[in-house]
Amino acid sequence: MASQYTHIVLGLGATGLSVVRYLIKQGITPLVMDSRENPPGRETLSQEFPEVLLLTGGFDCRYLVQASQIVVSPGIPLDTAEVRAAVDMGIDIVGDVELFARALADRPACVIGITGSNGKSTVTTLVGEMAAKAGLKVAVGGNIGVPVLDLLDGDHELFVLELSSFQLETTSSLNCISATCLNISEDHMDRYSDLESYRQAKLRLYDQTKLAIFNRDDLLTRPNEPMNQNSFGLSLPEGDEWGVNHGVLVHGTTEYVAGAQVSLVGSHNQANLLVAMALADSAGVDKAAMVEVAKQFKGLAHRCELVGKHQGVSYVNDSKATNVGATIAALQGLSDHEGQIILIAGGDGKGADFSTLRGALLGVGQVITLGKDGDRIAEQFDGAIRVESMQEAVAQAAQLAKPGDLVLLSPACASLDMYANFMARGDDFRAQVEALAQEVMHA
Repeated sequence: MASQYTHIVLGLGATGLSVVRYLIKQGITPLVMDSRENPPGRETLSQEFPEVLLLTGGFDCRYLVQASQIVVSPGIPLDTAEVRAAVDMGIDIVGDVELFARALADRPACVIGITGSNGKSTVTTLVGEMAAKAGLKVAVGGNIGVPVLDLLDGDHELFVLELSSFQLETTSSLNCISATCLNISEDHMDRYSDLESYRQAKLRLYDQTKLAIFNRDDLLTRPNEPMNQNSFGLSLPEGDEWGVNHGVLVHGTTEYVAGAQVSLVGSHNQANLLVAMALADSAGVDKAAMVEVAKQFKGLAHRCELVGKHQGVSYVNDSKATNVGATIAALQGLSDHEGQIILIAGGDGKGADFSTLRGALLGVGQVITLGKDGDRIAEQFDGAIRVESMQEAVAQAAQLAKPGDLVLLSPACASLDMYANFMARGDDFRAQVEALAQEVMHA
């Protein structure tokens, strides 16, 4: 072996690159390994850090066993044989979020942590916008947008982080002002042995916060042990809880904003607003800033996003619904829509149990399925239509829909069987909807 490396980065991509940048600033030259032959970020690594060696096509144990610290990217399971061998030897196994947490160890709590199966990106963005509106120097990142270590470069007083279960598996030192687990539903069952192991990975966040804010409408989000906690939900709140009173979003008895005044669509987004306000409140954000953002924020791309209205039919892009729970939330949130809902779903189900969809589909007019697990979703709805492409799905939906109806792309699946990512899937849906408008114009 040519040389020994004290620090090894497993997995390149955006996260791995951010770890390399961080370690180089600390005066450490790491070794990078990736199981892929041509990992994303390879060219950037060679251009920015020609001194950093990249080994591809697997993980070389000869190097791993000599390291003092291994930084594992979220996409690599901890039960990978080479990682498990390093764990057994007592080597420090961390992720980028743990490095971030250790970098902030000497500062007072300045992090808000957000996890859950669905709604993380919406809530993270909302909290960030509320804090910014209040004049705080805030940075938003993690599982959304910017890798956490890249956030350390700025002069920030508050960090709002979206955190996945994969990231939390290797994180133990976050010192959060407040944190939430929004909801728990089946996801990543190709990585976890059961729902409970997935849940416990999420709930690790509560061990790293001064205040836990759980969803009282989802008992799986409650902390394992009593702690400093509060809750949010769509019911009338008790005491200091966050909730809804006669259509108004409230904190205890204090009214914040009427549901009719907010721009986001669906009751699930009222829940997202409530927890965002609870988290922002814990960081000292004033009520006026929260209310202003609640009234103005129209939502994220690919998350219950209205992309067009043609011949009286609304087309909503919820491509970010990459698991069953997200699609159920979207359908429940839109249940008060007066017309029929035509659902387009399907993709790579990641080992999910689609039978839990059946109840939510009772209020749907028609289901159109595509992708790898389209047939399994079709089994949950009598008369479902199977198609091969997004173009065919949108064309079928347009043919079936009547004025006042809503066509919803909410796949309940990952996109990688047909697309590069969920954004590309949503963009294809939007393009097909726009093509409908062109057809109408030419006609």
